[in-house]
Amino acid sequence: MFNKLLKSMLPALGLLIAVAGFAQGKQFKALLFTKTNGFHHESINEGVDAIRKLGERHFFDVSWQEDPGQFNDRNLEQYAVIIFLNTTGDILNDEQQAAFERFIKSGKGFVGIHSASDTEYDWEWYTKLVGHMFHIHPAIQTARLKVLDRKFPGLEYMPDTQLWTDEWYEFDPATTDGLNYIISVDESSYNPKVQWGQKIGNGMGDLHPIAWYHNYDGGRSFYTALGHLPAKYSEDAFLEHLYGGIYWAATGKM
Repeated sequence: MFNKLLKSMLPALGLLIAVAGFAQGKQFKALLFTKTNGFHHESINEGVDAIRKLGERHFFDVSWQEDPGQFNDRNLEQYAVIIFLNTTGDILNDEQQAAFERFIKSGKGFVGIHSASDTEYDWEWYTKLVGHMFHIHPAIQTARLKVLDRKFPGLEYMPDTQLWTDEWYEFDPATTDGLNYIISVDESSYNPKVQWGQKIGNGMGDLHPIAWYHNYDGGRSFYTALGHLPAKYSEDAFLEHLYGGIYWAATGKM
């Protein structure tokens, strides 16, 4: 009798387990922001698709937005991390900037990808959040990347050095102290020289950083300059690098 009763209950128990699993919250929720007020990268759509797939693979929610009105205290409260994917120019007004600052000060995280460093030059707090601002870049070339810090998550699939083709940003000097560099590019492996009118680029010397992280103003910030080309967003090594930065910025865990 008991066995028959148990068998009759199995479908209902299975449904309850499935519902409980479905109701379980994701690890965290990310606001993916791609607004541009300047150059618009062709790779934005590929980047959005890639980060959504990362969300599926690693069980976190992604909300893709281009409306700066999303930057208010009530809305931002639901997120653990804000991702600027190839943003450019001035994209937030004073009130929206203040909400973003409070978000970071509450202990949450920021991820900047590629031209996030070509964004909001006149907002001093943001320039310190990013760590370095974009100055200039030469033509897209193949160069040799070097991993500098193995303990940061997401670098498991990157060898110590490897050839990589991308748009190599040269940066202005650091805007804040305490940046932890995790990837650099070897300037001897490509030609960093470039001139745009009066603006000249000659490279950054022995240490040309490409990706870094730091604690800032109560929260966390991760930045990578990689990600100009659409094809990069289908490369496993790059996707793991991105998720490592998102995971750390959202959770603070190494």
